[in-house]
Amino acid sequence: MDSSRRIPRTVWVLGGVSLLMDMSSELIHAVLPVYMTAVLGLSALAVGVVEGIAEATASISKVFSGFVSDRVARRKPLVLLGYGLSALTKPLFPLAEGVTGVVAARFADRVGKGIRGAPRDALVADVTPPALRDAAYGLRQALDTVGAFVGPLLAMLFLWLWANDLRAVLWVAVVPAFACLILIVAGIEEPETVGARERGAAIRLAGAAALPAAFWRLIVMAALFAMARLSEAFLVLRAQEIGLPLPWIPMVMIVMSAVYSAVAYPAGLLGARHGRGALLAASLAALVVAQLALAWLAGSVGLWVGAGLWGLHMGLSQGGLSAAVAAVAPQAVRATAFGVFHFVTGVFQLASGAAAGWLWLRYGSAAAFGAGAAWALLALAWMAGTVLRTRSRRAT
Repeated sequence: MDSSRRIPRTVWVLGGVSLLMDMSSELIHAVLPVYMTAVLGLSALAVGVVEGIAEATASISKVFSGFVSDRVARRKPLVLLGYGLSALTKPLFPLAEGVTGVVAARFADRVGKGIRGAPRDALVADVTPPALRDAAYGLRQALDTVGAFVGPLLAMLFLWLWANDLRAVLWVAVVPAFACLILIVAGIEEPETVGARERGAAIRLAGAAALPAAFWRLIVMAALFAMARLSEAFLVLRAQEIGLPLPWIPMVMIVMSAVYSAVAYPAGLLGARHGRGALLAASLAALVVAQLALAWLAGSVGLWVGAGLWGLHMGLSQGGLSAAVAAVAPQAVRATAFGVFHFVTGVFQLASGAAAGWLWLRYGSAAAFGAGAAWALLALAWMAGTVLRTRSRRAT
């Protein structure tokens, strides 16, 4: 087959790296909210704030790593640094003796995620022809999410084998985290698409200001998406709330991630052929129904329907949003653009997590999920208004 019609090898390797690290991270995340509430005694509000701060930290780090990546015209060293830092934090979770240790480990892990995120996403665009980018981002997300449901499966297995010993289960996450570092060193070859001198000369501290208006419109939409999509920790807390036995709680993340993984790559193919706007709108509709199910359907029915539709939302949206950033960002500031994109997403996820945690604590889980559904409807309305304004300008 013509190489221009194949997804590059580097994208597959990055997908494998994401798979291993997500296997490690999601094994931890599948049990961490329960560990924080049942063992450490934190409230739902505290969990929401911790998760929000963690994601915001990752997003702030992405701005700086994106700028540095563009400045030095290198991606791989920052990718390795970011994954390496995250790998080093994995033993800190089972070693932690209190809230401070868990928060510190979560914080450092998200800094690692922030360092690697923008250079990695820019590298996908660097090595992939424009016509294949939706599919490439969808593939990387799909492989990433395979790890996201294998991790909770391992958590369930070892909870059963080790009689619900949460601390022992957290040690399992160390192995895939360090395996992904070997894959980065051995498997990723960075292309020399733009000379360091040429690209470095093009970047200034005000480089983000040079990004086009289409990018900033996309950023507004990303902010609304982030407000609508609560932290997945709230899915785990909902499972705990309805009384799901501890060894079965990770199944919530497995269902969500399995749907996400199954949908992400086909969604990328559809986005490349038919446009990503309709898929993003459909993802918001799925999120509205997911959160209403979690809010209003009693017991496990609402939980499983909500988790599945949540995964559908993620599969339809995440690769498309990344491909949209790559499409509107000039190559010289591509990693900076991804950094800004992830920074804004993280800040609004912090706000969303804190608000949802407060609503959960004050009025119950239904209020928290209902607020998420309202934000998703607002995002849908904004998308519709943008389409109408664009058509009006074209008509005149």
